[in-house]
Amino acid sequence: MTVLDTALDPRNPGYLHRRGATLERLVRLEAALDQARAGGGEKAVTRHHARGKLLPRERVEMLLDQDSPFLELSPVAAWGTEVPAGAGVVTGLGVVEGVECVLVANDPTVAGGAVNAYALTKIRRAARISSINRLPLVTLVESAAEDAPEAAPGGGIARDLSRLAAERVPTICVVFGATTGDAAYLPALSDYTIMVRGPVRTVTIAPQPTGEEADGPADQLAEDERDALRLARQCVRRLNWRKRGPGPRNFPPPRPKYAPDDLLTMADVDPGTLFDPREVLARILDDSDFDEFKPAQGTALVTGWGELHGYPVAVLANVGAEFTPAETQKAVHFIQLANAADTSLLFLRHPGPPGREEQAAPLVHALAKSTVPHLVLLVGGAAVPDGVDEPRFVFSWPVENDNGAGEKDDDGVIDPRDTRTVLGICLSAVHSAVVEGARHVGVFRPGKVDQ
Repeated sequence: MTVLDTALDPRNPGYLHRRGATLERLVRLEAALDQARAGGGEKAVTRHHARGKLLPRERVEMLLDQDSPFLELSPVAAWGTEVPAGAGVVTGLGVVEGVECVLVANDPTVAGGAVNAYALTKIRRAARISSINRLPLVTLVESAAEDAPEAAPGGGIARDLSRLAAERVPTICVVFGATTGDAAYLPALSDYTIMVRGPVRTVTIAPQPTGEEADGPADQLAEDERDALRLARQCVRRLNWRKRGPGPRNFPPPRPKYAPDDLLTMADVDPGTLFDPREVLARILDDSDFDEFKPAQGTALVTGWGELHGYPVAVLANVGAEFTPAETQKAVHFIQLANAADTSLLFLRHPGPPGREEQAAPLVHALAKSTVPHLVLLVGGAAVPDGVDEPRFVFSWPVENDNGAGEKDDDGVIDPRDTRTVLGICLSAVHSAVVEGARHVGVFRPGKVDQ
C-alpha cells in the first residue's frame, strides 16, 4: 500500500487565487444549469403545470428509487447557441428498482426540443452509453406543442434502438403526449411502451389508429402521468436484470485522505505549465492509495493502480510535457497489463505539446485494440479524445471562457469536488457489462515478438 503525499499549501496566495478563479467559473456554470432547468421559460412551465403535467426532471425524480443519485449528462449542451441551454432534453444515469438505467426525458416546454441537432446528439449518445455498458434505456417522451407535427424523423435513433434490440438491452418508452421528429421512433421501436390515456398524437413509422383516444403502439395505458411512471418501474422490476461485471472490492470504500476542495485550485491549471496528476489522484482514489508503475521511466506520463469506490482502476495521466519513445512504450505496456488484468482504464488528460506521429502510432494501436472500459477526465482544457479511442464516459473541469456548446462532444462539465462521485457512478455503470481485456494490444518493448 502506497499512500500519496501532497505538496499543496492552502496558505499559499496562488492556491487561493486559483481556487477563486474556479469558483467564478462554477458560478457561470450554475447559471447555465438554472437556464436548462427553467426549460421553455416561466410562462411555458406554468401552462404545462396547469394541464396537470410534470416537468422532465420531475418525471425523472418520480421514476428513480428514493434518495438514489442521478448523474445528468451534458446538462448545459447548446449553452451559448441559439438553442436553449440543455437542448430541450434531459439524459443521465439513475437507479430504478435497483437497476442502473440510462434515462432520456424530453422537455415539452421547449419549442423545437424534439428536432434540434443538440437534442438528437444527446439522445443518440444516451443510446450509445446504454448499448456499450449494457444498461436498460428508459425514455420519457413528449414533444412541445409548438413543434411541427409533420417534422420527419431522421432515422439515426431508429438505428440505435435496433442495435439495442439486437444486443438484448431492454428499452422502455413512456409517452406523455404528442411525439414528433426523431422522438417519434421511440414508442414504436421500444420493447415496452406505456402511454398516458387520453388524446395522444404520435407520428410513428406506420399509420396509427384514429379516433378520440389512440393508443398507437402502447402495451399498457396509464390513467395519468404518475401511474405511467409506476408502470415503468414495474417493467424494470420484471426485467430480472443482473450485472455481469464484478462488484466493488470494498464496501463501503475508504475515503481519500485529502479534502476534495483542493481540487478547485488544481482545476485552474495553466495549459502551458506542468501538472502533477498525483495531487488529483490523492483526492479521488480510495484511501489515497496509488501503486505507481515505472515511476522512474517516461516521467511525462504517470501510470499506476488504485481503486475508486471499490472498483479497481488503471490510471494513465500526462503531466503536460512532450512524449518521448519512453512514455509511449510505458503507456502501451501499461495498457496491455490493464487488459490482462481486466481492469478499467482511467485517463487524466492535460493539454501538452503534440508528439511526433511515429511515436504516437504504437499508442494509437494499443488504444484501438484495448477492450476494457475507458473513462476520461479532461483537465485544463484538454481536447476530447479522437475517434480512435472510444471512452465509455468523458467529463471535463470548467475552464476560462467555457460554454456548453462543447458538450456535444463530452458528457458534461463537472464541479471538480464531485469528480470522485461522478467517476464512481460511471465505474458502477460500466460494470453492468462484462469487463474483459483484449488478449493482445500491441508491442510495448522494442524487439518483443507478438504473442
